[in-house]
Amino acid sequence: MTTNDYANTGVSRSINGLGRFHPVHLQCTSGALPVRFRRTSRAEGGVRAAAFAFRRDRFHPAATCSSVRPMQTPLSPLEALRWQLEAGVDEAVSALPVNRFAAAEPESSLPPESPRAVPVAPPPVAAPPPSAPPSAGPSVGLYADDQAVGRAVALAAAATTVEELRSALLAFDGCPLKRTATHLVFTDGNPRASILFIGEAPGAEEDRQGVPFVGPSGRLLDRMLASIGLDRTQVCISNTVFWRPPGNRTPTTVEMAVCMPFLERLIELVAPRVLVTLGGPAAKSVLGESAGVSRLRGRWFAYSSPRLSHPIPATAMFHPAYLLRTPAQKRDAWRDLLMLQKKLDAP
Repeated sequence: MTTNDYANTGVSRSINGLGRFHPVHLQCTSGALPVRFRRTSRAEGGVRAAAFAFRRDRFHPAATCSSVRPMQTPLSPLEALRWQLEAGVDEAVSALPVNRFAAAEPESSLPPESPRAVPVAPPPVAAPPPSAPPSAGPSVGLYADDQAVGRAVALAAAATTVEELRSALLAFDGCPLKRTATHLVFTDGNPRASILFIGEAPGAEEDRQGVPFVGPSGRLLDRMLASIGLDRTQVCISNTVFWRPPGNRTPTTVEMAVCMPFLERLIELVAPRVLVTLGGPAAKSVLGESAGVSRLRGRWFAYSSPRLSHPIPATAMFHPAYLLRTPAQKRDAWRDLLMLQKKLDAP
């Protein structure tokens, strides 16, 4: 076995810490094998081999060890560290040495377990009489999902104007988002506009002011409208839910279902020529499509409800907040705006 064969042997794992090591040459019949040892303590007066594992196939079967000869001059800490790096050490398991031979599991000191008594079954107890059924009146501020949706349908159907619909929302307490939001965020713009934009949910700035799309995404929406000659006095803007979800999270399906009767009634009262959804959740809720906005954009759909006299052309666009995070999609958004302008200019 040559010196290069020993040099090519690998180290399976490092040893405890980067303490002071003494290189030791193990004299074998086929050459000198460099092995590292670590002095554990002065009291023990000896050295112990570190936990290194060399590949067995590198050792010659006829190689035998005859003696161990430590170096006469101890290495400095820097030299010892350099020697360890050259030997292939790449990890320090501990900063202090640990005597693995002395570390033993302490025997359990728990007292012997006393014999367990056999449990005796208690005597049967008569069933309590049935309690009185709960009152038919609803609890204050809380409704089951089906009850909340039914109450929302009744309140929305009774509204004949957008202002009456707003008053119905202020009196409605079936949406859990209302308990954590600051203000109702219903609509902005012209209730008789020919375009109705529907976003996802109010944000922090919208919740403070009670107006949809007034934050950074709202300012981008204003610039998008101005690029095709429109402003907020010519459009109507709303959301799928009318209260801000905590932490600006995505509204749940239950929250959108509770608010959907009011949104459907808003579309019927405004009766726009074109309906535009902004973002994926709005497209899925209003258009009933499961695909993403990137697949829905650039296409026209027909939105209809029982109270509409005719279907309304509808399309999906990227949400302005998404465009702020992904400016590369503004090119497609510009194409969607041109398609929208062409639709409005058509007779």
